[in-house]
Amino acid sequence: MLRVEEHEDRVVVTLHRPEARNAISGRMIAELHEVCGLLEADPKLLLLTGHGGVFAGGADIAELLRRGRDEALQGVNSRLFERMRRLPMPTLAAVDGWALGGGAELAYACDLRIAGSDAVFGNPEPGLGVLAAAGACWRLSELVGESIAKQVLLAGRNLDAAAALAAGLVIDVVPAQKLLEEAHALLDRMARSSATALRLTKLVLDASGAHPVADDLAQAVLFEGQDKKDRMTRFLEKRSRA
Repeated sequence: MLRVEEHEDRVVVTLHRPEARNAISGRMIAELHEVCGLLEADPKLLLLTGHGGVFAGGADIAELLRRGRDEALQGVNSRLFERMRRLPMPTLAAVDGWALGGGAELAYACDLRIAGSDAVFGNPEPGLGVLAAAGACWRLSELVGESIAKQVLLAGRNLDAAAALAAGLVIDVVPAQKLLEEAHALLDRMARSSATALRLTKLVLDASGAHPVADDLAQAVLFEGQDKKDRMTRFLEKRSRA
């Protein structure tokens, strides 16, 4: 249910379940765990998108109907999304069309999101008698603030692309036909940075409770690296020639 393309500096994953608007099923969850294993063993940037003008129309409702207390306690979706959140290198969701329910929560779990002009984020779970239990109830508030999170999660508000941009949920809104091009351009910009510096910056950003010691330790590793020396030497040589 995924199309996976491996490149030198990134992995591109396309959710591909067109008969169900890319709804997230148990099988898709298992395949995404395989992708996480790949990126944990060989850290690269991740671009996550959906096939056919839809990111993901939610979780598979037929599967949710069959799940009970034990499945809820297993955190089938939430464990995956948290694993994705902790991947070593930055992750980017390119969102076109609907990103609802579990699909929205999957996008929230990425480090960054870029939206096509027709993107729509929403969490209609209470209308189905459940809650958004794969991270939205706490992650969305961290991303856009308590007020907007409550509008989405309690009042059923959908965020279109413009509203998502205004709320800071997405880094940019681009024409739908240029979404992947712009997403790759963003990854290209990140790929020009030191991969080790990106990894350690993300590690410090995601650490529970900011602490200066974490900054110092991460910086100590980078200061001793040849990559830092090469990059700063090139910078100084370029400035001296200007």
